[in-house]
Amino acid sequence: MASSQQHNSSSWTAKPYARKGDTLAMQRIKELKIKHQAIDTIPPCDQNFTIPAIIFSTGGYVGNHYHAFTDVLTRLDVSTFNQTVVFLITTPDNWTSKYKRDKLSKYNVYDIDKEKVLCFSRVIVGLEAHKNVIVDPWDLGHHSIRNFSEFLRSVYSLGRDQSVNRCRTCKLGPPRMLIICRRKSRRLVNKHAVANLARTLGFEVVLKQMVWNVSLVAQLVNSFDVMVGVHGAGLTNMVFLPENAVVVQIVPLGLDYIARTCFQMPAESMKLRYLDYKVTLNESSLSENYSLDKTAKKGFDDFRSVYLDHQDVNIDLGRFKRTLLRALELVGT
Repeated sequence: MASSQQHNSSSWTAKPYARKGDTLAMQRIKELKIKHQAIDTIPPCDQNFTIPAIIFSTGGYVGNHYHAFTDVLTRLDVSTFNQTVVFLITTPDNWTSKYKRDKLSKYNVYDIDKEKVLCFSRVIVGLEAHKNVIVDPWDLGHHSIRNFSEFLRSVYSLGRDQSVNRCRTCKLGPPRMLIICRRKSRRLVNKHAVANLARTLGFEVVLKQMVWNVSLVAQLVNSFDVMVGVHGAGLTNMVFLPENAVVVQIVPLGLDYIARTCFQMPAESMKLRYLDYKVTLNESSLSENYSLDKTAKKGFDDFRSVYLDHQDVNIDLGRFKRTLLRALELVGT
């Protein structure tokens, strides 16, 4: 059992979600009751299976693309079952249409919030968090995040496993750079100027907002050698980059620790080359709107409201040029 639970000899309850140390997240998870019953008291099966099932929730924070990966997809351990496993989901929302692929499971996904009797030879309740998923979101126990990235390239039939050496005079053409655009908070205000600067240095540049269709995003991202983005869920798509590609995380004011745990550590584990660009006060919209000393003394909700939800960046092109030149150097080696 990998979820929050209380039990005695005949029944127990469980919330099948990995972030069991996160009170806010667990408040959003439906509690399940598991009971031991004699066979002759069980209602007749509507459908029988000879394969195992995994019960998990797609509630909590899973509506966020980053958490869909760290809280669910990386926890499924589907390679153990070789696609012969049934997903039983509570609070399904749009998870099935967005993330379900045949290589995750060959079988239909079932919504257990609807009344139906399904019978299995074995059922796993909840997804395992090896250590503390809050402190180390990408810790996968006996699996590595590199293995997971390789698995995703197979799941989505991606063409590039390795980013190859590129230069302006090579037949392969210039290195390709994807700049991730954000609609709401942590926007890169001067994104077009950044793109033009990168082009003058020799990059082929595409500015793109990440769309809902994960399969299309996977194909798109895999075609690039460099991904640039302000800290946020869009950088999660680095899991689709070929190995040796470069990830440039623009780190807004106050987010150094979060940026490191969310994206720097997993990027390096995936054999990606990681660079960051740390925003100064003059490059942050916070320089005009907030008293940073007062915010620092308050709790996480206030921290999130200010640093995550109400901060945009307008980066210094002279400073950022050095980061772009380093990225160009890396893709040429």
